[in-house]
Amino acid sequence: MSTESAPAPERNANTTATAPSGLGIWWQHNMHSVVFSLGRAFRKPWATLLTVMVMALALALPLGLSIALDNLKHFTGSVQQSRDINLFLKAELDAASAASLATELRARDDVAAVALRTPEQGLEELRENAGLGEAIDALQSNPLPSLLVVTPAQKADDARLARALGTLPQADLVQHDALWRTRLDGWLAFGARLVQVLSVLLGLGAVLVVGNTVRLDIQARREEIGVLQLLGASDGFIRRPFLYLGAWYGLGAGLVALGLLAGAGAALAGPLAQLSQSYASPFALKGLDLLHSSVVLLAIVLVGWLGAWLVTGHFLRQTRPTET
Repeated sequence: MSTESAPAPERNANTTATAPSGLGIWWQHNMHSVVFSLGRAFRKPWATLLTVMVMALALALPLGLSIALDNLKHFTGSVQQSRDINLFLKAELDAASAASLATELRARDDVAAVALRTPEQGLEELRENAGLGEAIDALQSNPLPSLLVVTPAQKADDARLARALGTLPQADLVQHDALWRTRLDGWLAFGARLVQVLSVLLGLGAVLVVGNTVRLDIQARREEIGVLQLLGASDGFIRRPFLYLGAWYGLGAGLVALGLLAGAGAALAGPLAQLSQSYASPFALKGLDLLHSSVVLLAIVLVGWLGAWLVTGHFLRQTRPTET
């Protein structure tokens, strides 16, 4: 007697063909974890808002200081005359000798540019800018010497160049604000180091905030996690939703922090524009562009991810059942 058993293998084959692959299962679980973690955050709006705001304020402080420092560097860089060296020549040198010396200095590697101001030009500037027209008209002769305004090259040692100019036989006086530049560079370096220290400390604080929030969520699901561990779920499977939850916290905090900085910049832009106009300066406050904002968001998301990863890893190591 014969039996027909062909349909059964065919059904098994169809079932195998429609079953998702390992990569498909991994992708489905990741998408489910993304949506599930976002839902967990929205189910506790006040707790989520508090966590996001604390992180945002902690991250906005070093970001704001960094932006302020960059604007200060931009401002001091735009005041290029602060690097200029004024070389006053001896009074007996005529305009031709001053022009010849200017040509020689332009050939130096540590000199970017040399501008010659004749005694007549200097006297005219005093007449127009200093309001000394009547006093200048009373002079019998022009007492001003020729002046060479030397701009050092980008990588030149300003102090060394000033000393070299002072040794020239045609030089009468060298005026250079080297001490002011040195102090300013020192303050800028201190500010940059301060931003780095605050970024590390407040970034660590943000990691702890996310870790504590995720820890509370883990405690609320402790029994569920225990069941999953008994069924043989891997640590990665259990950890994944909490990692995405930490990433959501980081993304929210990053958006709020950028919004706070944009609002602060808008509030300061008007008074700063009026101050710049009073000094006839084109300086304007610069914020983060799209590229730097994206990098900041990515970094904060990674901070949230790291905080969740540390807490879940510690919890799973303590609760993982062991074979006896």
